[in-house]
Order: sequence, then C-alpha cells, then structure tokens
Amino acid sequence: MLVICVLAVIAGADGPRSIAIWVEAHADWLKKRLELPGGIPSHDMIGRLLALLKPSAFQQCFDEWLTAMRQEATNESDAREIIAIDGKTLRRSHDRGKGLGPLCLVSAWAVRAGVSLGQVAAADKSNEIVVFPELIAQIDVSKAIVTLDAAGCQRDVAEKIIAGKGDYVLALKGNQERLHEQVRDYITTQLENDFDRVKVERHEEEAKGHGRLDKLFYYQLKLPDEVPAGEDWCGLKTIGVAIRISQENGRETFDTRYYISSLKPDAKQFAGAVRGHWGIDNSLHWTLDVTFREDESRLRNRIAAENLAWLKRLAVSLIKQRKSKESVVMRRRMTGWNVNFLAEILGLGRS
Repeated sequence: MLVICVLAVIAGADGPRSIAIWVEAHADWLKKRLELPGGIPSHDMIGRLLALLKPSAFQQCFDEWLTAMRQEATNESDAREIIAIDGKTLRRSHDRGKGLGPLCLVSAWAVRAGVSLGQVAAADKSNEIVVFPELIAQIDVSKAIVTLDAAGCQRDVAEKIIAGKGDYVLALKGNQERLHEQVRDYITTQLENDFDRVKVERHEEEAKGHGRLDKLFYYQLKLPDEVPAGEDWCGLKTIGVAIRISQENGRETFDTRYYISSLKPDAKQFAGAVRGHWGIDNSLHWTLDVTFREDESRLRNRIAAENLAWLKRLAVSLIKQRKSKESVVMRRRMTGWNVNFLAEILGLGRS
C-alpha cells in the first residue's frame, strides 16, 4: 500500500480518494508488479493507513533511498551540499470545529541534490523555533552547510549543527536584537569606509529574469571584537551581509540582509549558501503549491495531512532526479499519462 501511495502521488494524485481512483485505473499494471493478496485497496483503507502511520517513522522508511540520491549528487560535484531549512503553511488545512489553525511544516531541502531530507510539523507558524532543533537532529548534516532564516537564528540551532559536524549560515534580524544591532552597525561602518581598515571577502553577481535585473553584493568578515554578542555562539567565525539592488520598470529597490556563520572567510561559498536558501521557495515550496496543489489540501486529520505532505516532498525529489528538458510540472503529467515513464522515475524499468 505504501508503494501504491508513492506511485499515485508522483503520477498526480493529491489525496486518499484520488490515490484510490488512480489505483483502480492501473489495477492490472500494479498486479504484475506487486503482491496484492487482499486485492486493490479502497479509498477508506488508504485514508486509514495515512492517518495511522507515525510521520517520523514513515519518513525513516525512505532514509536510505534519499541518502543514496544525495550522495550520488554530491559525488558529481566538489561543492559542499547546502541544506536549507524553512517552514511552509498549508493554508486550507485548518479545522475551525476543533480549533486548529493551518498546519505548518518545517522541511529540510538538500539544494544541490534536489532532495527533501525530512519534515516536522509545528503547532503553528510561531512555533517553528521549537521544531528546528528536532528536525536537525533527525537528518545528517555532516560536511553540509545548513541555512535558516531569522526564525532559526537560535543558539541551540547553532549548537545542534556544529554537534552534527556541519556548518551554518543563519539570517539575522531583530529577534536577536543585540547581536543584530552590533553586526549591522559594524558592517555599516566598514561599508562607509569601503572596508579600507579591515580584511574583507567580496563577491558580486548579476541575475536577469522576468523583466528584472538584480545586482547582488556579498561581503564576509571574521567575527570582530566589536561584536561581543557573538562570542557565546557555538562555532561562530564570520559575519556577512548580502545586498540586492533590483531594477524593474524603471524603479530601483534595495534589500540588505545580515548573517552569522561558522564558515571561514570565503565570499563565494557564503554567497552560494545565501542564494541556496533563497532558492528553496522556487525549488520546493513553489513546486508544492503549483504542481502538487498543496495549499488546496483540505485533509482535516493532522497525521494524514503530514504523511501526504511527506509523500509530495518525496515525489518532488524523485521527479527532480529524472534529468529532462521538461519542467517538473510536465514530468509529473508524463508519469500520469505513461506508466512506463513512471516506472523509470522509480528506477523500475519498463513494463
């Protein structure tokens, strides 16, 4: 039944009922490949299965598979893997009758490999902070660069990453008020002097798309004495800033973001980590919303909703491993049209 759920979600199913309909349509094909002594599972049976499986144990079933995909991608490149951790809310999953707001899921995404490594449900968006360390403890962060936005800029998060033999790049905002002010003030002062009194690592990039031109400037410095608030952060070695100047329709806008990191000075590596974290929205969240219609999910059972969300993240990972000139949207459609292509996605070969 688990194999059937994976196959159906990759092929376009978005919930227990659509999984059951897909199964009925492909019953003969499935019987050639799977032992089904009880016959084809019903909609209710699939729903009960998803509602009973413990989400953390369910995810562990796919751990070896995902690890192998990640290692294969890592072996093809000398660059370190970037693991972006971020939260996403399933906007229509609320249950007002039970007083439950929308389900918030915190996901870990291996940027270079294009693989979802795990997820943990938070009680609500404001409680992401609680589950960040839990998720980091569940995944292998060794030799990787782990990135989080300002909500994840916490001392225990830094400690967990260093304990796991990884490095971190954490966005810095007002939730760490003293540290944020010291980093901002120090970097602003050095920018005004064009860093003529300190050693700085610099990197610049340009990006064009959808009628917009972005110029990005990255600066990274060793943790200075002028930032004493950083001394009690585990592994903290450098501070940095990313400045984006965007031009669109004759209008220019600026965006400045500050960071702390356990990385040694290397502006190009720092830029890659920052850019990798920004990319989680396009690589994972946008795909889940547009291709997998995750925001439209109305599953009220929290466990079933979390397990189905994991199946969708697994499906994104598997589809992205299939190299093709076609988009992820088109590749998913192709798995629904052609079971041979679906079999290839899973490495099963043609029927």
